[in-house]
Amino acid sequence: MELQHLRCFLAVAETLHFGQAAQRLDMLPSALGRNIRLLEEALGTRLFTRSTRRVALTENGVLLREEARKLLAHADAIMLQFRQNPRRAQPLLRVGTIDSAAIGLLPGLLQLFRQHYPTVEIQLFEDKTVHLLPKLKSGRLDLVFIRPPAQLDGQFGRAFLCNEPGILALPACHPFADRERVDIAELEGMPMILPERRSRPHSHDLTMNLFHNAGIEVTVSQMADEKQTIINLVAAGIGLAIVPAWSSRYLMPGVKFVQLNGAEQMGMPLEAVWMAGAQDEIRDNMLAMLKEHPELYV
Repeated sequence: MELQHLRCFLAVAETLHFGQAAQRLDMLPSALGRNIRLLEEALGTRLFTRSTRRVALTENGVLLREEARKLLAHADAIMLQFRQNPRRAQPLLRVGTIDSAAIGLLPGLLQLFRQHYPTVEIQLFEDKTVHLLPKLKSGRLDLVFIRPPAQLDGQFGRAFLCNEPGILALPACHPFADRERVDIAELEGMPMILPERRSRPHSHDLTMNLFHNAGIEVTVSQMADEKQTIINLVAAGIGLAIVPAWSSRYLMPGVKFVQLNGAEQMGMPLEAVWMAGAQDEIRDNMLAMLKEHPELYV
């Protein structure tokens, strides 16, 4: 049994609605259901009764709800106590980031931050938005850099940073590889590699919207989730891909990156997000630095 399982259980126990609970935790309903199943298996009992119209707690579910509240409150208090312990050797900032920001934003930001705050220890965690937000809400992270979901819980504070434009990744042997710019309309009929929308909705929608606005259909040759995998598939000649511009910083033999006309006006949003009610001077110092140095991400 893990604390994350209990957090998922408590969200459903308080809302009695799997969809609302998943939205509260900013995670996919399938991931929420998997956590509940793992908890039920670990405890050897059913915690909910489900029908097409309603979700209800079982008798054991009611008992666990109160115990879970106490346990999670105690766990959060312990985490906060050690986090704020004045005897800690170094002040700590735990930063979560999507892969694109890890490539494009974080190197310059951390270099500048360390110059001003050399005693701060920074822990980095790279993951997808859907996994970073629950960790932020549970107190395991202090600040995250994400593609914001369509709806963001009101408990979060947020600061828009930029719209990262798309760039075309193509095999080095492709006829367009020596060009500086390409029109979207020129990609008609060419095989494209796309991420699954459930895992990378902004990146998926960017490609679809660029093609739609150009009045052409996307010819999908392969679906893949991870950005590094997509670029490797491009190198193998499986197809072309529209990826976030910072992805061009990957050093990948056999791949060229070419600018897309019109992509600058239709980028993928990047935001800094934190828990609005949590006091954290170190986090606030990093946010202030971002505000003072927009050249880091513009």
